[in-house]
Amino acid sequence: MKTSMASRLNINEDRGAMGRGYTGAAQGKHVAISFKSIWTIQEQAGLAFAYLILLSRQGKVRLAKWFSTLSPKDKAKIVKDVSQLVLARRTRMCNFLEYKDTKIVYRRYASLFFIAGCDSDDNELITLEIIHRYVEQMDKYYGNVCELDIIFSFTKAYYILDELLLAGELQESSKKAVLRCIGQQDSLEDMEVEDEVTKIM
Repeated sequence: MKTSMASRLNINEDRGAMGRGYTGAAQGKHVAISFKSIWTIQEQAGLAFAYLILLSRQGKVRLAKWFSTLSPKDKAKIVKDVSQLVLARRTRMCNFLEYKDTKIVYRRYASLFFIAGCDSDDNELITLEIIHRYVEQMDKYYGNVCELDIIFSFTKAYYILDELLLAGELQESSKKAVLRCIGQQDSLEDMEVEDEVTKIM
């Protein structure tokens, strides 16, 4: 029986649904955070991701989304360096680390590491909450998402991420709104497939 990726966290949590608060693995403090307050803080601070990478325990990149313009060589260098840094860390170590002039915030779900690159002065806990919201959205869409879902249906994972983040910033905090948009995209794709089949016949 497949269990939810969000329920197979490899860090100690004391929380239920998103927005009830987060027990920081690095801080050891309970911080009450709602997505309304996240949006407000993000607007004031200009919180934005530079990139989001999904990495397997074997070091394979399952998804990579870049929100800043970089050359392929620079992207490959970042992926290599970040992979080495994150995979070398033990379970109980801090989820935040410095990399050059940026900050890496990562979180492990089952066999995948979700790694976000952001500015050094960005709020780490909000970044963790946005990562968790993305995982929850995928759980809802795929039905208990696992690594294989992302491998064989990665376009949907990108769709969900594009609905959630715009230019690296949170644009939609509503799960229902995101899933509704993805459902509409699926319906449009199905209609196009049906039209193609009709033309062939």
